[in-house]
Amino acid sequence: MFSQILEVVQRSSSEIAELRQECVDLRHANATLERQVKEGLQQNGYNNSSRVGTGFSTPVPGSPQLRAKTSFLAPSTIPSLAVPSTGYVPSPLGDNYLGGYPFQTRDIPGFYVVIPAGGAGTRLWPLSREGHPKFLLDLTLKGRSLIQATWDRLLPLSSPTRTTVVAGPTHIQSIREQLPDLLLHNLFCEPGPKESMAAIGLAAAILAKRDPDAVIGSFAADHMISGDDAFLSAVAEAVDVAKKDYLVTIGIAPSHPSTGFGYVQLGDKLKISEAPNARVVSSFKEKPDARTAASYIATGKYRWNAGMFVSKATFLLELLKEYKPELHDGLQHIASCWDDEGLRQTALNDVWFNLEKIAIDNAVAEPAALSGRVAVIPATFGWDDVGDWSSLADLIPAELNRPRILGDHNLVLTEQVAGGIVVPGSGRLIACLGVDDLVIVDMPDTLLVTTRARSQEVKRLVKKTKDAGWKQLL
Repeated sequence: MFSQILEVVQRSSSEIAELRQECVDLRHANATLERQVKEGLQQNGYNNSSRVGTGFSTPVPGSPQLRAKTSFLAPSTIPSLAVPSTGYVPSPLGDNYLGGYPFQTRDIPGFYVVIPAGGAGTRLWPLSREGHPKFLLDLTLKGRSLIQATWDRLLPLSSPTRTTVVAGPTHIQSIREQLPDLLLHNLFCEPGPKESMAAIGLAAAILAKRDPDAVIGSFAADHMISGDDAFLSAVAEAVDVAKKDYLVTIGIAPSHPSTGFGYVQLGDKLKISEAPNARVVSSFKEKPDARTAASYIATGKYRWNAGMFVSKATFLLELLKEYKPELHDGLQHIASCWDDEGLRQTALNDVWFNLEKIAIDNAVAEPAALSGRVAVIPATFGWDDVGDWSSLADLIPAELNRPRILGDHNLVLTEQVAGGIVVPGSGRLIACLGVDDLVIVDMPDTLLVTTRARSQEVKRLVKKTKDAGWKQLL
């Protein structure tokens, strides 16, 4: 009896070993196949400047691969993070170039894109810094920074002639390097951070002067979006509604009762034939507690407020004049001098730093909603503002019960470790044993260790770092 049992155990062990080897072989075969597919796509013309098989020869402007320009992202110090892949690799969260539709048909005449690009680099510190915030980073290691993915995603609607960026002086050079197709006169430099209303209002005032009929859409440079068709369709509906004198926002279908986002309450349908999904905004809600957020979702009448706004430039300025007249007058004065570089600088020096620091939601969207002048397009695309290390971890693929790794997997060894995210940015080996849901960011000059649950508090640690005199690490 014993010998029979032993024989069965030995045979089972042998079969298990064979299965393990088959799994290893399958992984290698899949990796080889994936590489061959990517190489085949590039060789077949998807990496060229024009679309293949669409019947159009108009070149599609592209953006270069992300090139590190700071010491902590330099190839010499962090090859695993900074070295881009060869050839064009589309963003996995904004896969335009391999989409099934011809870009040229999506152009919306008279529609201008505004991309506010700012940030202090505190949420994803120490990977992001003041001089190199998250919108300049390639957080998916696919050769595309967040602002490049935003540019690619919106380009079908507006073309480079009607795509603008608003940024601070610290980031102007990096943006120009990452977006070489961005026209110089469409890059608006704000002297200092003044929240979203001043940035978007400045763009609106300049564009209204260039084109009184301009419809503008503001989309942050550092958000991740999946489902380009659904995104572009929502924007197209928003433009049609905006033409009827509405300030239009795009509401994201909530996937969970988040306490980190504001909410938009859906009102009655607008019954606009060109925009069948459009509704009036009943109200905006600030970031709720968990119980309130759950109650919002249970009703089915709330959407996340992603901070995307579409409006006629002149209508937005009218709302601003009504609710924030001093801010309106200051921005109009700057815009009136914008084309004269000398007068522009004088106006910026005299006016900009005295402008009110306020978000567009608080300045015009919330009060205008009370009078029924704000609409919402309920959208179905995936969205995330990558607000902390925990949310970034959710966007990075990983094997079951393994941490996410942003960088070279060969530099991370784990044993009985689940969840969490590891950034091997210094080039040295990181070994983890029996720890779950940790955030480990290892840079050449700084090491951050926290938990996913506390990752939203990293900015408090950044403040302590500054107070302790480590300003060179910010």
